[in-house]
Amino acid sequence: MATRRLINYLSSKEIRDWLMSTHFWGPFATWSIPIAAIADTQKDVNLISGKMTFALLMYSSIFMRFAWKVNPRNLLLLSCHFTNTCAQLTQGTRYLNNKYGKKNI
Repeated sequence: MATRRLINYLSSKEIRDWLMSTHFWGPFATWSIPIAAIADTQKDVNLISGKMTFALLMYSSIFMRFAWKVNPRNLLLLSCHFTNTCAQLTQGTRYLNNKYGKKNI
């Protein structure tokens, strides 16, 4: 009857309130950025926006520092922004190599 307990737990008022709060949707939305960036590494390099990649890199770098400095430390937010920083650096490298790298003749 573990299944029944799980269903009861998931349908409890506390879980419903949590699912309707910013404590759920904030991290959910924040994690969508690095997931999309990682998925985009398989797409054509000509689709990369250099300005947006730079903006997202700066955004994640700033909020990565915030997640470390806030008390108590928010390691989930830190890991999200660290992942996004790495993904944006990858995309930025692809963009710069495509735009300024040696062209095959």
